[in-house]
Amino acid sequence: MDSSLLLSPFVLLLSTLIVISVLKIITFLHYTYFYWKNKDLPYLPNSLSSFLMGWKLVIGYISFPEYFQYLYNYFPDAKYIGAVDFFKPALIVHDPELIKDIVVKDFEHFPDHRNFLDENAEPLLSKTVFGLRGDRWREMRNTLSPSFTANKMKFMFDLLSKCSHDFVDYLVDHPELRHSIETKEAFRRYTTDVIATAAFGISVNSMKDRDNEFYIRGVNMTKFPTGLLGMAKLMILIMLPRFAKSIGLSFIPSTTTEFFKKIVQETIKAREEQNIVRPDMIHLLMQSRYKDSVHKMSLDDIVSQAFIFFLAGFEPTATLMCFVAHELAVNQDIQDRLRLEVEQHLADGNSEISYESLSKMTYMDMVISEALRKYPPQLVTDRLCVKRYELPPSQPGRKNVIIEPNIAVLFPVYSIHHDPKYFPNPDKFDPERFSEENKDNILPYTYLPFGFGPRKCIGNRFALME
Repeated sequence: MDSSLLLSPFVLLLSTLIVISVLKIITFLHYTYFYWKNKDLPYLPNSLSSFLMGWKLVIGYISFPEYFQYLYNYFPDAKYIGAVDFFKPALIVHDPELIKDIVVKDFEHFPDHRNFLDENAEPLLSKTVFGLRGDRWREMRNTLSPSFTANKMKFMFDLLSKCSHDFVDYLVDHPELRHSIETKEAFRRYTTDVIATAAFGISVNSMKDRDNEFYIRGVNMTKFPTGLLGMAKLMILIMLPRFAKSIGLSFIPSTTTEFFKKIVQETIKAREEQNIVRPDMIHLLMQSRYKDSVHKMSLDDIVSQAFIFFLAGFEPTATLMCFVAHELAVNQDIQDRLRLEVEQHLADGNSEISYESLSKMTYMDMVISEALRKYPPQLVTDRLCVKRYELPPSQPGRKNVIIEPNIAVLFPVYSIHHDPKYFPNPDKFDPERFSEENKDNILPYTYLPFGFGPRKCIGNRFALME
């Protein structure tokens, strides 16, 4: 090889960039992995077993619940431990009292969620009520809250009931489905219809119209990246958002963004031209555009809220229904008791379930609550520190720990729900945990299916009714 080529400016520059990059990566990893050690905090060590567990998760050999159980059990007696969250220092908090302090008592120190994706790379997600921060979040939360009052739930109930009738009628008309049915697909179709009518004012019957665009978009949105290539894509989106944008890489396909924008635009236009008033989310967001506020509501803001309502109401609710159906199938006694309660309310309501009768189904509530414990919609929830905060010692004999701004605090919901200290025999599906006699025995802040505090899931009552 020509030695002059090796000494060319391009090769020298490239070599220098590679060396600098490697040194920066080494420095970054050293800082990240020893951040908590320097604070005298129990932390997940950079051991071979930890490294292997991480890679098993990346390649899909173990599931996210299994991985978080590993983290949770590594220091079972610690109130919190140090960890790494996408190459950044993070805390995993186990102690219910500390969770209460962080999400409620000292909320001003932890008012936001951490953002995985840069606003420039994924503006649709960053503008949702989940992704917004500070005063902008408070404004949006106040705007959306009236959508989920008891009166609004009563109105929404009739829309949901219509979707339920369409769903059941289809099953009755297709007796072959009595023998075998793909529950995930079926329940996804039901939740598609519910969100389309409740959020967008559009009537869809996904059981009959098998390829409607709402359903197809919902399915495509839930195909999250997996495996090495998927993880590489996610890393680029998180760590190199500008580069991701420059090459057209996105978490949500641009066609999906344009679809929802078009739907919302057409809905708003039709309502304004025809003076249609429908007490739903779109109407409240339309009204807020004319209010005097620091942040004026834009079309993109409305699209983002409608989108997150669709995303949250589509997959998590359908998944929970699948788990409930499974548990009823393998626990015949629970199924029989629940059927008796439903039949009693049907008899009292002339073969119809009303909003009032649904709210009186105590055993139904117990079954759903236990399903949410065993299969919580979020494996982990989080808060982001915005002001320095002092934590008590994690273990006896250790020092207090100062959390700096921009450090994420993670609450391992799935692991807490499966901790035998709080829920004996946690793998057993036992609705009696939530009976009138027993539910007050549940330690506060150990049951977190929808989170807690001011940033608790805004649509939890709607999801339960659905």
